[in-house]
Amino acid sequence: MSGKVLVFLKFAVVSASSLLSEAFRRALCVLQQAFAMDVDSKPTMEETILVGDDLMMGPPSPLIPPEIASHVLEGVDTCDGILRNLFLCLQINDIEPFCQDEIAIYRQCAERRDKELRQRLQDSERKLGMSMPLEQAKERCSQLESEATSLERRLILASGVEGMEGFRQRWSLHGLLTDTKRRLDALKQGMENRKKDESVGESTTKKRWFFW
Repeated sequence: MSGKVLVFLKFAVVSASSLLSEAFRRALCVLQQAFAMDVDSKPTMEETILVGDDLMMGPPSPLIPPEIASHVLEGVDTCDGILRNLFLCLQINDIEPFCQDEIAIYRQCAERRDKELRQRLQDSERKLGMSMPLEQAKERCSQLESEATSLERRLILASGVEGMEGFRQRWSLHGLLTDTKRRLDALKQGMENRKKDESVGESTTKKRWFFW
């Protein structure tokens, strides 16, 4: 084999190696880009970790008036045991990432509890409007209207508070205002329904207060 042939073969091998290297490099770049796009499309660890503020995604828990608390809370799972487990986990681990199950379980329980409590609150106000003495029902109606007006003013003032503290104030006040208005509407509905009973000639002073 002549020297020219040997030189040609060496050049061909080097060229082939270069082409293979270039093809491999391009393929590697494509794979890297595809992997980067796939990773970017998935939520990061920070986006999936639940923290205490995730418990503020929905409305705050309703406040139960003491005069009807025993009726509203009867038979309702208040999630006390689950909440104690959550506090214990946070006390031991100090940070939320190690208490993901406890946070998720409490949030689910609290959502069910608050939904049931709100419905019971409205039912109780409606029945009070139908059963309690008319003058006292009117006084209760005026009280709820006054509370709603006060909450509206406080909510306006809270709109000027910045940061997380401002958000928490507005979140809490908005929930209280919404619940108060719904209770007021239910009470008025009960007062309207009692007119049907009065038209039959039933004395309102002899009515017995009841809830269930």
